[in-house]
Amino acid sequence: MSDRSALVSWGFRLALFSVVIAVIAVLGLRLGIMPLPIALFAGLGGGFIVGVIAILLSIVGLVITITSGKNGRGIAVAAIFLSLAIVAPIGAAIMNGSSVPPIHDISTDLTDPPVFVAIRAHRTPAHNALDRTSPENLTELQQAAYPDIQPILLDRHPGAAFEDALSAAQAMGWEIVSIAVEEGQIEATDTTALMGFKDDIVIRVRDENGAALVDVRSVSRVGESDLGANAARIRAFRDELKG
Repeated sequence: MSDRSALVSWGFRLALFSVVIAVIAVLGLRLGIMPLPIALFAGLGGGFIVGVIAILLSIVGLVITITSGKNGRGIAVAAIFLSLAIVAPIGAAIMNGSSVPPIHDISTDLTDPPVFVAIRAHRTPAHNALDRTSPENLTELQQAAYPDIQPILLDRHPGAAFEDALSAAQAMGWEIVSIAVEEGQIEATDTTALMGFKDDIVIRVRDENGAALVDVRSVSRVGESDLGANAARIRAFRDELKG
């Protein structure tokens, strides 16, 4: 009979199971064989719940091994860290999502947002619409959540600012879809590293009394809420452009 705490064994099994569930969800989503709701709620959500249970069992098991002298401390610690690798990022995403409104279309110009042209050929009816009509109070929600997302005014010639904007987009690792020099517009797509979500970006550069006014719009293809990703992307681009 093993002298290891049963809780330690179960904690480690559940930790492995949480990893398997999460990995299957990510792979299924990236390969296009698992619908988004199933991947998010059953896959990542299930992995999160199982991971939390694994952590609790492993903590109790660790205490038992320490107080009783049974074996399994290393396994208990390994299970805790293994579970945290799943629970921590998913938990952070849940917390972040609860702190921002359920919107996915962010623009620096709310009265005359940049319009996607070339990107439309890469989107399907199953993707989020680009008409900014949902939700009805989208503008008010963005203003309240992201008051810092504003047009970017640069003390540069618009032509130079356009080249700088293109360089900044490339430095961000975005896939450049269209470069319309005469219209002063750049369209690009950003693919998230882990889940493979594709978000589309349009950059517009216009003359503003000899200076350059740069507007950016970032829109998620799927999902009601972007968990703040589009606003964060615009901020990162703004910093890259100004830097």
